[in-house]
Amino acid sequence: MPPDANAAVDALYRSDWGRIVATLIRLVRDFDVAEEAAQEAFTAAVDQWRVSGVPEIPRAWIIQTARHKAIDRIRRRARFGEKLDAYTAAGASLTVEAPEFDPGDIPDDRLRLIFTCCHPALALEAQVALTLRTLGGLETDEIARAFLVPTTTMAQRLVRAKGKIRDAGIPYTVPDTKDMPGPTSAPKPSGSRASCEP
Repeated sequence: MPPDANAAVDALYRSDWGRIVATLIRLVRDFDVAEEAAQEAFTAAVDQWRVSGVPEIPRAWIIQTARHKAIDRIRRRARFGEKLDAYTAAGASLTVEAPEFDPGDIPDDRLRLIFTCCHPALALEAQVALTLRTLGGLETDEIARAFLVPTTTMAQRLVRAKGKIRDAGIPYTVPDTKDMPGPTSAPKPSGSRASCEP
């Protein structure tokens, strides 16, 4: 792979993984399919960019390629038949179109994803772990080390959190300000600490 293509794939992965996955989750409404499709798109970029060069808008190329891979994956899986019908009924276009992206037109879905990952229906540990995995791009074993739990335990927490989002129909939206709790006050320091005031 030419150094510029290799560097482009690496830089794009490091800088835009969370943004790309957030967009894909908005499009396909499934955490696992979105992450797998993004990984497949990055793999395809390694092969294709070596031959054809780095596209003008690499992030758009990854999103479009991952979108196509996600659609193919959904179509192949019989258990996603109901979801495919729901997407069609909701008016989501599943046709393959030529990518025509303006970098300014690609919405940043990370805020929606933060609110989904941090929904109050999820346990606090699950909120943090899911946010680190989907938006931070950390691997499950890295998150497990941070939480001081075995990797298998953390993997199960992530699977359960994604399942709860799916099964409970937790929306992939930014809540209206009237639905958000009011500001909270900072916790008061305990009396055992010395005061910093003169």
